Amino acid sequence: MFTNYFQMLSETLTSIFNKLPAKSVHAHCDGPCGVYDPASARVAAEAVLSMTKKLIALAPAGNDQASISAYNNTFSRFVAIKEEESQKTKKELLILWTDYFKPEHLATYPDLHDPFWKAAKLCSACKVNIDQTKAEELLAAVQKIHSMFWSSKGRSDSWVTAS
Repeated sequence: MFTNYFQMLSETLTSIFNKLPAKSVHAHCDGPCGVYDPASARVAAEAVLSMTKKLIALAPAGNDQASISAYNNTFSRFVAIKEEESQKTKKELLILWTDYFKPEHLATYPDLHDPFWKAAKLCSACKVNIDQTKAEELLAAVQKIHSMFWSSKGRSDSWVTAS
C-alpha cells in the first residue's frame, strides 16, 4: 500500500517538475490590481479631524466629581480614537507609498516622496497634539495623494468626504 502511495506521489511530483520552470509573470504592484485605494486613508484622516474638533469643543458639564469623571472618560476615549486613526492613516499611506507607487511613477510625479513624507509627519503631529489646523492639513495631504493615485491609474475619481 505504501509503495503505491509513494509511486503516485513520485509520478505527481515528476509531472509538476517537468512543467518547470514556470513562465515568468510581471505585475506592477505587490498585490493584485485593485486592492490599493486611498479611501481607507481618507476615512481615517476624517476621523482624526472629527475627533480633534470634538476634543476642542469638549468641556465638563460641571465641577462635581461625576462631571469631571465623565469628562475625563470621554476625553480619554476621544484621544485614543484620534491616535488610533492617525496611526491607521499613516499605515494606509505607507502601504500606498511603498507597495503601490513604483520608481517609474517618479517620472510622472517627481515630488512623489514629499507628499507622503509630509503626510506621515502630519499623522505623527495629529497623534501628539490636539490641533485642528494639523488635522485639516492631514486631510488635504491625503487628498493630494488621492489625486496622484487615481491620476496614476488614468482616472480622476472624485474626492468625497463624509463631513
